[in-house]
Amino acid sequence: MFIKGSKIDFSKVRKVLLIQLGDIGDVVWTEPTIRAFRESFPSVEVSVLARSGFGDLLVAHPDVHRLFNVAPVKGGILAEIAAQSALVGKLRRERFDIVFDLRAGDRGAVMAWLTGAPVRVSHYYAQGIPVWRNPLFTHIVNPPPLETLVQGAVEQTLRIAREFGIDTADRAPRLRVSEEVKRRVSVILQEVGLEGATRWVSVNPFSRWSYKEWPHERWVPVLNGLWERHRLPAVLVGSPDERQKSALLASRLSGPAFNLAGKTTLAELAGVLSLAAFHAGVDSAAPHIAAAVGVPTITLYGPSDWRYWSPPGERHLVVAPPDECAPCFLKGCEGKGWSRCLEEMSVERVTDAVEQMAKGIEPGRTPQ
Repeated sequence: MFIKGSKIDFSKVRKVLLIQLGDIGDVVWTEPTIRAFRESFPSVEVSVLARSGFGDLLVAHPDVHRLFNVAPVKGGILAEIAAQSALVGKLRRERFDIVFDLRAGDRGAVMAWLTGAPVRVSHYYAQGIPVWRNPLFTHIVNPPPLETLVQGAVEQTLRIAREFGIDTADRAPRLRVSEEVKRRVSVILQEVGLEGATRWVSVNPFSRWSYKEWPHERWVPVLNGLWERHRLPAVLVGSPDERQKSALLASRLSGPAFNLAGKTTLAELAGVLSLAAFHAGVDSAAPHIAAAVGVPTITLYGPSDWRYWSPPGERHLVVAPPDECAPCFLKGCEGKGWSRCLEEMSVERVTDAVEQMAKGIEPGRTPQ
């Protein structure tokens, strides 16, 4: 429901900008909204403004006209001013008819205003934001009610567009891997000795937030069992900061293990994940990307809400702790950077999900 503004005649709209300055998962969950524009108004050009590198996931998307990046700048305040002025200039030259800011952050609101678009839309936020944020928009929409929680994270962005008659029946994010990225992935796999392998499992044991991690050593019996019972080697993925931890875990496994942590861009990570038999890991960007490229997933959740963030569909399994306090929505127990519900979750609980997934895979082929 509109709090401020009125309905817009989209038959007269040519160019739309979606500002998504959230994390990687937020970019993935924005994809159904992009697709909804094409389904509802095929003649509208949709561009996306994202944080540097995150928009790479959308490079091959057929419904994205242009990608713009908010990139970190080195060289001091003058370099920062020059870079941001150049970005604003590019955005203004596009002459967008409508800009949607899909987050509650200050920067997205300012960027929306600086585009010069005559119509600027976002959710209404009453707490935790500067008083000047909401007035920067010409149209304000009520945020999703709590009962939409079970509809998933996609509802956060799609609901704004729906107020303008833009919607899609398929709310599952879908990403494409370009032919160029596929070629680069082939080289990466060849370098680690994986090229030609037809059956393996991608694994992300690490998260940017330690309170979302399951104790690393407990992955050892889980991944060893995958090799011993199903001859499925593990391909560990992660960021450059996680490369050393990933190498240590790989060294402790009894079967073949391949460490790709820090060796891929986001687009290349999507390409790697698309080739896995299935993906297993903790709540981070990797499960969202894996599901969006068509790969079944197993995701371990603790304090974060799996009802909101887990990939939709029966092909995706959730492993959640039995604790009544989970999900608590907090950043770990007592603010100490760890979560008791995950610390105490048993190996058997995770192994059961992994076995269920592994037994459902037909030997010799990757499920599509």
